[in-house]
Amino acid sequence: MQWRVPLFEPDLGQPEVDALTRVIRSKWLTMGEVTAQFEQRFAASVGCEHALAVNSGTAALHLALAAADIRPGDDVVCPALTFVATANAIRYTGARPVFADVASLDEWNVSRATLEAVTTPATKAVMVVHYGGYPCDMASIRAWAQERRILVIEDAAHAAGARASGRAMGNWGDFGCFSFFSNKNLTTGEGGMVTTQRGEVMGRLRRLRSHGMTTVTLDRHRGHAYSYDVSELGYNYRMSELNAALGLVQLEALGPRNVQRRELVGQYRSNLENVPGLSVPFRRARGEAAHHLMPVLLPPGCDRRRIMERLKETGIQTSIHYRPVDTFTAYQDAALGPCAHLPLTHEIGARQLTLPLYPSMPAKAVDYVCDHLAQALQDA
Repeated sequence: MQWRVPLFEPDLGQPEVDALTRVIRSKWLTMGEVTAQFEQRFAASVGCEHALAVNSGTAALHLALAAADIRPGDDVVCPALTFVATANAIRYTGARPVFADVASLDEWNVSRATLEAVTTPATKAVMVVHYGGYPCDMASIRAWAQERRILVIEDAAHAAGARASGRAMGNWGDFGCFSFFSNKNLTTGEGGMVTTQRGEVMGRLRRLRSHGMTTVTLDRHRGHAYSYDVSELGYNYRMSELNAALGLVQLEALGPRNVQRRELVGQYRSNLENVPGLSVPFRRARGEAAHHLMPVLLPPGCDRRRIMERLKETGIQTSIHYRPVDTFTAYQDAALGPCAHLPLTHEIGARQLTLPLYPSMPAKAVDYVCDHLAQALQDA
């Protein structure tokens, strides 16, 4: 379908074309010098000593958990209001995801209190998600976790460029995990990144990324090594030079594009503030959000499907972020849901609607979406 206002639109142009062309002409397409440069620049942007490029945000989450030695018998607390990859990555290790509720109907992130409420003696880590690019209260969460010797992993898939108290998201926990999927603020098509200050785990992260091998293809190509050992069970989570080349260009534009997102969200908030029964979350957001999503909370009892159909008829694409993970069949079959202790998460899951948002979105398109949403709600 040809949308008049799509949900998202990647911001790609000639700089990305030129970057990809240079890699193709170099004839080195696998993980190499361009990937290393992307890692260095991304680490600097986050303020971390180390960054490891991988082929997806899911791979980043899995590697962080593996490097943290999460294993069967461990519990890892995470939100249920997230993409399923957050909890899936925990299950890949054999550990049990334990779901925490969000802080409120305005703050759709977990909090220290909601994490503490579900912590068990087996809890080894918490995985917080900066929903929509809005920072969690990391100062409080980090202090609490340190007191209990619990690891903190940030799922920063939505939060590239977000900051709080002058510190970037992805540099608050033991590990930060980013996604560069096509709809993200910084896209490589497919890709992700692990950030950390813990230099002692980087060797293991690198080995796990590439089959547990002690040297990589580029080392052997340069003549720095002639063979390799496989020291542990690893994965094929490498990023290609093509993805990394896109990432380098996108990273340069991330700040200005996040500013554009913030301005559009401000316009949305102004337009929607007087729509009866509708609310826009994160009115009291902390720090500098990345504004990855434009979520709204529909009035109680509203027929969401009907609203989405009405907007579709006018050429407006919408989505839902997210159906709570504990309500999926795969999680109920594994006795991991549904969870009665997540009332706010379930209410949001039933009433949430995501509106279009992307940096090149015209201001008149925001007005168009808001006008038609208000009319659809009035008619309903």
